[in-house]
Amino acid sequence: MTTTTSSLDRRYDLDWIRVGAFFLLILYHVGMFYVPWDWHVKTPHPVEAIGPLMQLTNPWRLTLLFLVSGAATRFMADKVTVGKLTGARIARLLPPLIFAMFVIVPPQSYYEIIEAAAASPTAGIVVDPYGAFWMKYATASGNWCDADGCLITPTWNHMWFVAYLLVYSLILALMLAFFPKLGAKLQGGLERALKGPGLLLWPIAFLALTRMFLMPRFEITHALTDDWYNHAVSLPAFLLGFGLAKSERLRERLIGMRWTALVLAVVCWAGWATYAWIYRAEDANPPLALRLFMRCVYSVDQWCAIAAILGFGARHLNRDAPVLRYLTLAVFPFYIVHQTLIVVLAHHLAKLGLPQGLEAAILIVATFAGCFATYEVVRRIPVVCWLFGLKSQPRAEASRPPVLA
Repeated sequence: MTTTTSSLDRRYDLDWIRVGAFFLLILYHVGMFYVPWDWHVKTPHPVEAIGPLMQLTNPWRLTLLFLVSGAATRFMADKVTVGKLTGARIARLLPPLIFAMFVIVPPQSYYEIIEAAAASPTAGIVVDPYGAFWMKYATASGNWCDADGCLITPTWNHMWFVAYLLVYSLILALMLAFFPKLGAKLQGGLERALKGPGLLLWPIAFLALTRMFLMPRFEITHALTDDWYNHAVSLPAFLLGFGLAKSERLRERLIGMRWTALVLAVVCWAGWATYAWIYRAEDANPPLALRLFMRCVYSVDQWCAIAAILGFGARHLNRDAPVLRYLTLAVFPFYIVHQTLIVVLAHHLAKLGLPQGLEAAILIVATFAGCFATYEVVRRIPVVCWLFGLKSQPRAEASRPPVLA
């Protein structure tokens, strides 16, 4: 049985979008093993042809996740005090972040070191047994260096998103302490600004300006303290989600603009993917005017893809279902473990010499199976579930098989 909602007390469409975006992120990270771009572990046989497919989600996937996270925070903030909101976000995000940095993430660095040592035998990289490696990892004493630099540990790798989300939540809580009606004020301002063509034009203009003027100066590092271009995009996306979460007007405008946004997103993806393909060589040097123009194209793709997803989601996905309730809880543990599963599985699968299509299929299925298995185990263990961002449940309820239909 499914239910629909006409009010905006709950946005099931945003729940579906959040789940879908995280699942796409898992597929994207599987792709990172095969595409010729730098990553923790790499296939011995890179596949250049999947580059354009990777570019299909590259411009917008994380911006969308920050926007949806901001929307979810709005629903929580309207129900509790600032103090309770702050405590809830810290309790939900900080323990998994610390736990992941010292338990979940280290295998990613370990296999990265193994592959770096195999690729550069003369670099003198020492591969210790895992226990000795972990001690060096945790104490930042590994000195794992090659021609490309040194591996910094402990690290958060893919958990940078959680670290940023925690910081943004604390910034928002501070803003709410001074401006208790911030959500309503943001909503009203967005409804006035984002109407007609402005629904697409103003966000595109903002993204284009940040990409033209900040990105060349501040490379994306995921290191928090020096990641200014990333912050300039991600924090406003988080606040945008906070402001639009309960707006019926913006929801209807996004529904009305969804086809226009989709067409623009597809056209600009094709243009951006073609540009990235033509100038994919490391020493490529496109003309400055072309670079500036393509940064604008990238920005159109970035926002129009998000607007199209929000519009189609609001039109077709605003309904509850048992599978949604299951996946909404499961998606955070999925995110925590997925990249480590991919790194470990991919490294060992590559040694079997399987046909690459079969290898990729096994990697995808095994990663999702590992994510589901992890969630089913950790949700049943009171302390462990807290380390994966889950609330403790009564033993009888936690042990109950999932209901998906």
